[in-house]
Parts: sequence; structure tokens; C-alpha cells
Amino acid sequence: MNAALAVAATVVAVGFALSTLDRWLRRRRPHDLAWSVSLALFAVGAGALWWAETAGWSLATFRLFYLAGAVLNVPWLALGTVYLLAGRGIGDRVRWWLVLFSGFSAGVVLFAPTRAGVAGMELPTGKDVFGVAPRVLAAVGSGIAAIVIIAGALWSVYRLARRREPAVSGVRRSASSPGQLVVGNLLIAAGTLVLSASGTLAGRLGKDRAFSVTLLIGIVVLFAGFLVASTMRRQPLVELRQRAA
Repeated sequence: MNAALAVAATVVAVGFALSTLDRWLRRRRPHDLAWSVSLALFAVGAGALWWAETAGWSLATFRLFYLAGAVLNVPWLALGTVYLLAGRGIGDRVRWWLVLFSGFSAGVVLFAPTRAGVAGMELPTGKDVFGVAPRVLAAVGSGIAAIVIIAGALWSVYRLARRREPAVSGVRRSASSPGQLVVGNLLIAAGTLVLSASGTLAGRLGKDRAFSVTLLIGIVVLFAGFLVASTMRRQPLVELRQRAA
């Protein structure tokens, strides 16, 4: 069952990543590219989990799972929120810092010394395998990024309740409408919370099952948020002609 759930999560993540990548290739909106990178990382993490549930855990598999699934995927997800709510100027600056963070994190996680070997079918924990540096990167990357996503969703709700544009001036053209932008960000925040619920479910379902279930559900909720937040509203032909005139 764990392997089947991991397979499903991998297939769904790959399909959604290709969908958001196609949207970026057609429209060149930066939040679509950020989400494509995030979903690709989710796919890598889910794929590593799938391999481990089938063939057993190894140190290389766990390093890849930890880097993609615990350190980098949520920060790239948060970058999409920054682009939607703060605009391209701020988003581009955050992106360059995130690229540096991603490169540094890859070097640390992939080559960090380990406390113990990794083997068997049970999902290891970061504290049992790694020292301080990889675990700090996971805490900082995922923790700060989750705060950005949730705070962005709450801020957009507050702005809309005050009858203001949820995003800063000029960003609305990248989304469909203020209401859809708010709902989309709430779904993205909900997906982030689902992904973080694996620790709560671990006591009932086991670590492997909890990660597989929350990964699959979280990715689906996230993609629903992507669609709602970035679907362009078709304007009536009359309105377009009036603007052209």
C-alpha cells in the first residue's frame, strides 16, 4: 500500500508539473515557473519514496528524498506566492536568493557526513542520519516558506475583506480576479498544512504511510490552488473592443 501511494503521488506530481510548465511556456508568467520547479521537486521526493518502498532505503535515496522533499520544495512553492502577491520585481529578487539557497543546500545535503548508515524498509529521520547543518536547512527552508505561504493567504483575505486588491498594484493582471486569487492562495496554504500533517498522522499510520498519504493529498490541493489563482478570466468581446477604441 505504501508503494502504491508513493507511485500515485509521483505520477500526480509529474503530471501537474508538466501542466504548470506548459502554462509557463505559453504565458511566461513567473509564478507558473516557480510552481513547476516546486512540483518537479515534489515528484523527485515522491519518486525517491517510491523507490525506497520497493527496494529499501539507501543513503543516496534518503539524501535525494531529504533535499527535494524536506528542504527545497516548499521554498519554491512560496516563491509562486511572492510573485502573485508582491509582483515581479520583488519576486525576481527573492528568486535569485532562492537559487543560491538551493545550490548551497544541495551541496550540504548531498555531501554531509552521516551519523549512521541507512538501510531497510522503514523511513529514517533526519536527526538519526544527519548532523546539524542539513536539519537547520530543512527547518529554515520549509519553516520560513510555510510562514510566507500562510501569511500571504491571510493577508490577501484581509485585503479583500477591506475591499482592496489582494495583491499589490499591477499584479492582478497575472491572476483571474481578486476573489479567485484569495481562494487560490487559501488552497495553497491548505495544501502546505496537509503536507506538514505527516508528523501528526505518523503515530496512527506509520511514518511511510503518513508521508505517502499527505504527499498525495497535499499535491492535489496545491494544484487546485494553482488553477484557481492563475486561471485567466476571459473578457467579453464587447469590453475588449471598448478598450481597443
